[in-house]
Amino acid sequence: MVERVIAACDGAAKGNPGPAGWAYVVADSAAVPQRWESGALGHSTNNVGELTALQRLLASTDPGVPLEVRLDSTYTRDAVTKWLAGWKRNGWKTAAGKPVANQELIQRIDALLTGRDVSFVYVAAHQVDGDPLNAIADKAASDAARTQQGAAGTSADLPEPEPQSSTAASPRPRRATAGAAKSSAKGTAKGTGRTLAARFPGTCPCGTAYPKGATITKVGSGWGHPDCAAAH
Repeated sequence: MVERVIAACDGAAKGNPGPAGWAYVVADSAAVPQRWESGALGHSTNNVGELTALQRLLASTDPGVPLEVRLDSTYTRDAVTKWLAGWKRNGWKTAAGKPVANQELIQRIDALLTGRDVSFVYVAAHQVDGDPLNAIADKAASDAARTQQGAAGTSADLPEPEPQSSTAASPRPRRATAGAAKSSAKGTAKGTGRTLAARFPGTCPCGTAYPKGATITKVGSGWGHPDCAAAH
């Protein structure tokens, strides 16, 4: 039996939109980091960084080996496990009839997921005693966004995450599988505000539309993706 590979990916945008980057870290079945990579994206959004990180991770791993992806983006997780099938049926249109944001990236991810055993585990970001792989990917993505330079390495030179000052307990990881019709996501992501299921389709301040039923939270004076709340 082939052992599952565990990995984490993350994106960052300083300003959202602003200087952006992506990163992933690949570990063994015991979650011990083995290698990592990051890259710069110029001026872009946090969502593009998150999606690019997942696309690069999938492209760099063996499609014949089961893969567990840990990520702190509910937008990315829901895009590939909850909304993707509907978007494809609707000709890559949202429930509001608008073109799906970041369509080309999501289509590349869809192609990389085809025929693979990939599960997604949501982990909260910036938590004391949080997921170590997510913390490494977060730091590498943030560094790439700030410096606009990519990097790569092994377990010998992992990016060192910033210490967290909060004493809040880390929520339990939530698992989803690519292609699943439903998702249990009703928590918070990179924000601390209350979340709810959208009663109507709308558009996040980041410019990306969300469908009816999507998990949203207060972003500035409006409503949008939980991932965008902290960066707003």
